[in-house]
Amino acid sequence: MAGWAVFSKQAPELAAFGSKRLGDDRVAYLGTVRADGGPRVHPVTPILGEQLFLFMEPTSPKGKDLQRDPRYTLHCAVEDSNGGKGEFYVRGQAQLVQDPERRAEAVAAAPYDPAERYILFVLSVEFAFMNVYEDGEPNPQRWRAPG
Repeated sequence: MAGWAVFSKQAPELAAFGSKRLGDDRVAYLGTVRADGGPRVHPVTPILGEQLFLFMEPTSPKGKDLQRDPRYTLHCAVEDSNGGKGEFYVRGQAQLVQDPERRAEAVAAAPYDPAERYILFVLSVEFAFMNVYEDGEPNPQRWRAPG
């Protein structure tokens, strides 16, 4: 499972752009798969450290979705219909974190104080995409984890 650190080493410019678009207490949109196979979208606040983390309420539908089917996609918010400061998204697999050391790592990296009751997921990075519009033209870049 490739994490944010691996992604950052293999695609540093793309990861730096992603950090700007997802970091600093910004809202992003998490896509999960519902039990009936349909898509579900949730506003979230991702946490970037050595890994990409998400805290959430234990009763959250997104947490139930990820525990049943770990596939996810995470897309940054965009400021306007012209693409704002650019688009960034990643996709991969989510894993519920039970390890207290890894939770402490996520808490230390969080721009807010996660409640003790929150559950934590670490998100692998299997694919990343960015698009910045220059003179109205798209300039996409992509990265895929090896293997």
